[in-house]
Amino acid sequence: MRARTYLSAALAGGVAAFGYASVIERNWFVLRQAQVPVLPANAAPLRVLHFSDLHLTPGRHRLMSFVRSLADLDPDLVVNAGDTLASPHSVQPVMAALGPLLDKPGVFVYGSNDLHAPKPKNPARYLWRTSAGEPRAEPDLPWAELGAEMAAAGWLDLNNRRGRLKAGELDIAFAGVHDPHAGRDRYDLIAGSADEDADLRVGVLHSPEPSVMDRFVADGYEMLLAGHTHGGQVCVPGFGALVTNCGIDRARVKGLSMHPREAADHGKTAWLHVSGGLGTSPWAPVRFACRPEATLLTLTPRSA
Repeated sequence: MRARTYLSAALAGGVAAFGYASVIERNWFVLRQAQVPVLPANAAPLRVLHFSDLHLTPGRHRLMSFVRSLADLDPDLVVNAGDTLASPHSVQPVMAALGPLLDKPGVFVYGSNDLHAPKPKNPARYLWRTSAGEPRAEPDLPWAELGAEMAAAGWLDLNNRRGRLKAGELDIAFAGVHDPHAGRDRYDLIAGSADEDADLRVGVLHSPEPSVMDRFVADGYEMLLAGHTHGGQVCVPGFGALVTNCGIDRARVKGLSMHPREAADHGKTAWLHVSGGLGTSPWAPVRFACRPEATLLTLTPRSA
């Protein structure tokens, strides 16, 4: 009888936890804020809205409403770090959700899930391996249409590309790669010293793979922006993320840190911000102790 009581209590607790994670926390969006002292002396602060991993399906109305509300922040720059789609019918809902944000200077990269529709997987496998390098069929999501729509609005496509744009009072040099997690990054196409005459140099990638970030840092990029990790998605209170699903360590699964954590032989480091992401795969619609988030980064002079 006692064993059955314990089993019943455990089942009830599991059902309650799943209900909370799938119904409440998955839709409990939050705006994070952080300050990054990365600008030249005397530069005016720059407000950067960084988000990733919408994994949007047309029915996610609360998510779309939250994204639309971010325009009220009036950012100087918007960075979309990829995995925006989750359905062949998601492009127009994405564009509607972005709305007035598309009038701001912006940049974007793709994640692997912008190309490939989500499929059911055993989530427990992430405890002992990542999904990097898994064989994929031909892309079946409208990634090219998504990119064309964002580029038509004036956002820079940084998938294995470099570019520059004006945001606030700053001239910013960007470089980005397609998703390293899917093996689509081609850093050699953007390799070389970052533009020295720019006010700021920023690298963008979906999955924060240390080997790729090392190359950005060596080339002189001072800030790196990434996503992919979902902040761990299912975390243990007091312990944090169980996994990152990439090469980065658990301590930097989301939020602001330095890369590398200690200066390498060349002495260079960069600020790294990893977005905890706003969505989930439709096949794993839960978040626990890891609320969906976007981040407003206020860039300030280094002397500050």
